[in-house]
Amino acid sequence: TTQPCILSMLGVLLSAGGWLCSLCTTMMPFWLTLSTDLLPTESLEVGLWKTCVIQDLGLQECRPYNSLLGLPPDIKLARILMCAALGFGLMGSVLAVLGLNLINSCCRKVDDRSFKKVLKAAGGTLSLAAGILVLVPVSYIAHLTVVRFFDESVPDVVPRWEFGDSLFCGWTAGVLHLVAGMLLLISSLYLQEQNQNLPVHIPLFPVSQRQRSVRISTEYI
Repeated sequence: TTQPCILSMLGVLLSAGGWLCSLCTTMMPFWLTLSTDLLPTESLEVGLWKTCVIQDLGLQECRPYNSLLGLPPDIKLARILMCAALGFGLMGSVLAVLGLNLINSCCRKVDDRSFKKVLKAAGGTLSLAAGILVLVPVSYIAHLTVVRFFDESVPDVVPRWEFGDSLFCGWTAGVLHLVAGMLLLISSLYLQEQNQNLPVHIPLFPVSQRQRSVRISTEYI
């Protein structure tokens, strides 16, 4: 019984860590970075919600996007998928916590174990979905950045965008969500096998209601 519990705890911790990384990836304006030789002390950072100019002295000036309709298609897609990933990841973490054996552990009935198995399976499935939803926009924007970086039609003098810190944080979040989902699903399968192996107590000599009443009357006599 300790192995499924350890797997569940690891799954919950990794799921919570993946959700925090997803939140940082969504909010940080460091998806793409651009630095030029003309202004070596400044770098332009692009995020999902705003663009920032960062200087080497630590000064930072950010501006949000003016309109939603004027956003590039990749930024729009990344916004939708990252917000969906945050919702799926949060629901998965909550269900995984409720499915832990440490929660309401005084009740050891088969129905309670089967219900916790369903909660863990649902939490693991949502965590897997959150991991996929995070990896898709991060990898897509990284792919576009690589294609544009090695575009031969663009002169070498023109500066090119490069990977920002948010992309690496997003890859970390996706991997954490996927590992957490697999651990939760494996722990739910272990719990299902334990429920099937539980002994069922069947009376060897069933006593009818009539025999029971006769026995009680003879005792009083």
